[in-house]
Amino acid sequence: MREIAFIKQNKEKWLDFEQVIFGKTIKNPDEIASLYIHLVNDLSYAQTYYPKSKTVVYLNYLASQIYQKIYKTKRAETNRLIYFFKTEVPLIVYEYRRYLVYAFLLFFATVAMGAISAKYDENFVRLILGDAYVNETLENIKAGNPVAIYKSGSNWGSFIGITINNLNVGMNCYIFGIFGGIGTFYFLLQNCIMLGSFQYFFYQEGVFWESVRGIWIHGSMEIFAIVIESTAGFILGASILFPRTYSRMNSFKIGFKNSLKIFLSTFPFTIAAGFLEGFITRYSVEMQNWLSSFIILFTLAIISFYYLIYPFIIHKKQKQNYV
Repeated sequence: MREIAFIKQNKEKWLDFEQVIFGKTIKNPDEIASLYIHLVNDLSYAQTYYPKSKTVVYLNYLASQIYQKIYKTKRAETNRLIYFFKTEVPLIVYEYRRYLVYAFLLFFATVAMGAISAKYDENFVRLILGDAYVNETLENIKAGNPVAIYKSGSNWGSFIGITINNLNVGMNCYIFGIFGGIGTFYFLLQNCIMLGSFQYFFYQEGVFWESVRGIWIHGSMEIFAIVIESTAGFILGASILFPRTYSRMNSFKIGFKNSLKIFLSTFPFTIAAGFLEGFITRYSVEMQNWLSSFIILFTLAIISFYYLIYPFIIHKKQKQNYV
């Protein structure tokens, strides 16, 4: 179909969309959702057959506006904070799921890089972790408590200091994504190489399991949150580099808004990790294996479910509601 015929065929329907968007026609959420589905179909068709046309830009704009109207209507029905964590963030994570895959691939690759470097360069661990930390940890290993360093300071003091530090790390991973994602990659690389060399160091000293029992009690949520924050940073960078059919400024606005919501969603997990590190990790040596293993697996399961499984559940549910 020629573009002029496509426009003529759908013009009245699109004008109806405009009336809905700008409040001149009142429809219930189900009717709006039905219009949205039709609009998405038209947009897909236009992107396929008229990819460089202004029609694509126009339909993209209508789709984004009516999408916001749908979910603003839904938000009015429930508590804003509950909606944010229960529905809004999972849907955004689903939309940008490929960036989550990229972040995890980089995470595993750079952790492996740190471990391999530590294996083949005996000075690498000291270069990354510092002589003071390595020497103190070696003394703790000799004393039979490899993770004794986590017992320093008071519970509350450690909790507050650690949480602030972790929030700062996450902020760097996110905000520096504005440099086309390069800043995010740098901070993710830095933290993952440190993690890989750190864990290999304990393996080399024959206390790998003891380190896992202690460190990953809080590390499951802490490290996972850093990957999510890096995902948000990559989304922010991609919104600048790859605007698609939007203007670069509009693409950045959309990317910033969505990535910020993903970043903010990590705060409860980061705070929980700080609490565990300040109050629980210090007792890992005295703790029975089953209990430390349960805490590690339970915390990992919670954050994994929220970011890796729950978004698909919510997306499927929303799709069923609006079809």
